Amino acid sequence: MINLYIFNETSRAAVYGIGTYIRELTTALQGYNISICVIHLHSDKPENELNESDTIQHWYIPAPVYWNASLDLDRQNELYYRNVAYLLQLQIKDTENLVFHLNYIQCRPLSENLRRFFSCKIILTIHYLDWGFRLSGNTVRFRQILVVQETDQADEFNKSIIESYRKEKELFEMVDHIICLSRNTQQILQNDYWIKPDKTTVVYNGLTGGNSTLDKPALRKKYHIPDIPIILFAGRLDDIKGLTCALQAFKTVLNTQQCHIMIAGNGSFDKYMKECEDIWMHVTWTGLISKAKLYDLYSIADIGIMPSFHEQCSYVAIEMMMHGVPIIASTSTGLKEMVEDGIAGLHVPVEEYSDRAEIDSSQLAEKILYLLQYPKERKRMGVNARKHYEAAYGVEIFRKNMLHLYESLFISTGLP
Repeated sequence: MINLYIFNETSRAAVYGIGTYIRELTTALQGYNISICVIHLHSDKPENELNESDTIQHWYIPAPVYWNASLDLDRQNELYYRNVAYLLQLQIKDTENLVFHLNYIQCRPLSENLRRFFSCKIILTIHYLDWGFRLSGNTVRFRQILVVQETDQADEFNKSIIESYRKEKELFEMVDHIICLSRNTQQILQNDYWIKPDKTTVVYNGLTGGNSTLDKPALRKKYHIPDIPIILFAGRLDDIKGLTCALQAFKTVLNTQQCHIMIAGNGSFDKYMKECEDIWMHVTWTGLISKAKLYDLYSIADIGIMPSFHEQCSYVAIEMMMHGVPIIASTSTGLKEMVEDGIAGLHVPVEEYSDRAEIDSSQLAEKILYLLQYPKERKRMGVNARKHYEAAYGVEIFRKNMLHLYESLFISTGLP
């Protein structure tokens, strides 16, 4: 029996798909020879609480009270994580085959204290890298910053990137094993963080299958959508997702082809509304919607677009493939390997420079027009997208890979 403790951070759980990852992971592992407990740190619940649901335990540990103004935030977080480890030492009774599964790169102090108090294995899933968001996934600029880290040439912003990198590297070296959600991240860990190849494993996200209960014509009728091609963007309204580029490309497409774009997600509406001047009637903003309604939109959509600058293993891309939607995706980080160019969708390149990363909206427009003008190709890619979901991102293969990983942690020690 493996005793598995999975760490979540309540205040950040919905960010970067980590909440979905933990739900899918715990669901996939139920019924197997693993005792599972999810520990929710920085909880908004008033006190420590033990809640058992089915065979999975959930422990909620409240956020710290910042009582000492003389301590900076990093130091107070260190004290919080130390106290979490003390609390777990009192709570955890069965320490045989003990695994702690971390999901946040800010957890270095937690990992350090878990190592002090327990004989255990610590693994980390990398859902994001700090510099990836702050530099829009620009590896060219990231590596230039690393070159000057030992000199006095770095400005304050670059110094903050270097400091974040050093903390991440310390965590990566401290844990027993690292789960990468893309081969791209695995290569970055080896080439830029000097992590040995045998310490990392690529395990793609898995997602439980689900479809709308209605067919496409019925769904169009339900949502009063006319019989014109629908382009779908789903995700946070954020620069990192490339929404400005998507809207600029859509304007170009409208000059040639009648179509409609649906934007499902929450964020800075005012900023992106400005990109829609004079084309308002061709754009639908849904805001944040339920999964059931989002799945309806996937079933309606003819094309999915993802001009993101940074992704690991996107659940939006998986959901689109699950619904047979061909995707036009950027070549950023993990997206390039998720969407097979010319097979399950099309690529639009990200150009990296020393001071910025860019996607040419005219190239994105060309790819959208191609799929609109060649419906047989669109259908072929949609069928292939569904096949790719089944082969790479179905919950069964995710379960198999994760069970194998957990069990392999103890092979060298002779444990079952």
